[in-house]
Amino acid sequence: MTTTATRAPRRTPLTWVRRGGLSTLLFLLPLLVIFGVFSWTPIVEAIVMSFQHTNLVTDPVWVGWANFEAVFADPTFYVAIRNTAYFAFLALIFGYPIPLIAAVLMSETRRMRGLFSVLAYLPVIIPPVVAVLLWTVFYDAGPNGVFNTILGWFGIPPQPWIQDAATAMPSLVLEATWAGAGATVIIYLAALRAVAPELYDAAEVDGANIWQKIWHVTLPQLRGILFITLILQIIATAQVFLQPFLFTSGGPNNATVTILLLIYQYAFQNSLGGAYGKATALSLLLAIFLAVLSIVYFRITRRWSQE
Repeated sequence: MTTTATRAPRRTPLTWVRRGGLSTLLFLLPLLVIFGVFSWTPIVEAIVMSFQHTNLVTDPVWVGWANFEAVFADPTFYVAIRNTAYFAFLALIFGYPIPLIAAVLMSETRRMRGLFSVLAYLPVIIPPVVAVLLWTVFYDAGPNGVFNTILGWFGIPPQPWIQDAATAMPSLVLEATWAGAGATVIIYLAALRAVAPELYDAAEVDGANIWQKIWHVTLPQLRGILFITLILQIIATAQVFLQPFLFTSGGPNNATVTILLLIYQYAFQNSLGGAYGKATALSLLLAIFLAVLSIVYFRITRRWSQE
């Protein structure tokens, strides 16, 4: 007995219109226009500007690759790369596990879980500028500074904090972790609520303690979320600007100059007319790097997150 395979109907523009494709396109058209005008138009203009010398007032002059060559010839560019990588490294070492640990501990509490969630998220709703001004008081290098006063209770001498090149970047990472960890804690708490309680019951029957349940049940169930938050944190730390700009303005001795802060300096500080071409060239380099990093990261972790 022979069977005849059912052939899929051939798609033509006419069948697409008959199935409502034209009406769908009409509904999407305003969104596509708005997205193109406000998203892609600035991107295209920035790419063009990276090959020009312009002060946004007079007519631009096409200079080709000169802006990129000037960026690579600037010694501060390599200092900014090193500082940004150092910030990202410290943020991953300290800022990445803290929200996960806090979320796991809060999920294990039976009482006042809502209060702990509110307290964890509270730094997120504080305006960033207000938070930085608050922490500037904490980082006062004098003996009467908040942190130095606490250290004095234990006989530890006052620390320079953001006034010293060796401690400035760790101090910025500490404030950035405090300011941004709350949002990640809420994400982890939501993911933990989706973990089947039967898995913990089975682990408990097998005699697993709390740490074994976290390692063998919680972390594998959160693997996909952990991969997503990791790449988001890497991208965010590579674009750090607010803390070095408000705390130290890149000092002391360029110890906290980051790539985004260098872009700002190119555009608004290094010359009277603004080196906007260099600024957009460096912005384009950063965007390309983050895009390539994201593609490589998702290709590497695709199989792991689906297991």
